[in-house]
Amino acid sequence: MAAPLKFYKADNPYFNYVGRIDFKVKTKPRFWAPGVYVQARFSGTSLSVDLNDEVLWGKNHNYIEVAIDNRAPVRLQTTGKTNRIQLAKNLPNGIHTVTICKNTETSIGYLEFVGLTCGRLLPWVEKTKHKIEFIGNSITCGASADQSAVPCGKGVWQDQHNAYLAYGPRTARLLNAQWHLSSYSGIGLIHSCCDIKFAMPDIYERLNFLQDSLKWNFSKYTPDVVTVCLGQNDGIQDSTKFCTAYVDFVKTIRGHYPKASIVMLTSPMGDEKLTAVLKNYINSVETNLHAQGDEQISHYFFKKQYTGGCDYHPSVEEHGMIAKELTAYLKQLKGW
Repeated sequence: MAAPLKFYKADNPYFNYVGRIDFKVKTKPRFWAPGVYVQARFSGTSLSVDLNDEVLWGKNHNYIEVAIDNRAPVRLQTTGKTNRIQLAKNLPNGIHTVTICKNTETSIGYLEFVGLTCGRLLPWVEKTKHKIEFIGNSITCGASADQSAVPCGKGVWQDQHNAYLAYGPRTARLLNAQWHLSSYSGIGLIHSCCDIKFAMPDIYERLNFLQDSLKWNFSKYTPDVVTVCLGQNDGIQDSTKFCTAYVDFVKTIRGHYPKASIVMLTSPMGDEKLTAVLKNYINSVETNLHAQGDEQISHYFFKKQYTGGCDYHPSVEEHGMIAKELTAYLKQLKGW
């Protein structure tokens, strides 16, 4: 006979939270960024989650990815401001783990985790050995990648978002690492697309990338590796201006993480011309920083262009290929 179900509030210490999260209201931790995730161990045969959705502009509904044990992850969507979503039923008796990840990004609005309903919530046991932060644009967000529910050109923009299956989280899982996505669609290093008035250095230190009154506390997450994947939205820029800004931004990252390996990446969707320019920029930045004594700077140049998703972005399948490339490099770099 199945154990009676119990609701566990979000302030229970057994929950594991990873990402830029506002804990001002401990029973409703709020998060905006793509890839933020909550984890739990539980016993019982069924599981439900309570989530609040901002429903930004009165119409946006966030997507989440839910991974239970070693089962294939499932992509679900909220339907209102308050949501109780059945995540599993008829599970085998025993202990299970769940990861609930925000698939959609800052501009779709926040989610608040309210709690889980299950048989019994158990203390979280952390098994990952490493931490990685992935800085980037829509590619890093997993935007325009997932056509499993709505094909390209149909629905609304977030219908193709899948941060959980983007290259960063997939790389992290292959390396037994936690992940943070510090990413925003359309963002550049010095020039953003789509009438966006700010660049990554302007928003990097915010908890909510669209609200600069909330500052992120970098001591809450100290990565072993930081990857930077910017330049697609900048396009070809004045080399001195771009490289100077890149050096300054890497120094900002270094200021927060004195011991991290920082890896600069080309754009996985860059064409031949842009990729050649980005390689020159990155090589120049690396040489400059090495000359200043920072030997923990390196680069990885992707082997091909990935444009099989919507609007020439990488598809979910291609994110898997990108992750394999990057995983192999980081294994070699760090000896993991």
